[in-house]
Amino acid sequence: MEVQVNIGFDQLVKIVKMLPKRQLNELLMEIKSEQFAKKTTPGSSLEQVLLNGPVATKTQLATIMNNRKAINEWRGN
Repeated sequence: MEVQVNIGFDQLVKIVKMLPKRQLNELLMEIKSEQFAKKTTPGSSLEQVLLNGPVATKTQLATIMNNRKAINEWRGN
């Protein structure tokens, strides 16, 4: 079952301020954990995009290095 309630920001702030300290701390912890768990979005920083991106395996890195070496030899470097 899902219920959706539309309340204003000011109302939300009042409700949060009325929470007992324990529940307020739980809410803050939940918000903080959600912020760290969020996946990268198009508006995210470059650092986050890079940190969440794919990582090459040792085999793939070796292939890249061999290809670079072959290209450099072909160029005459």
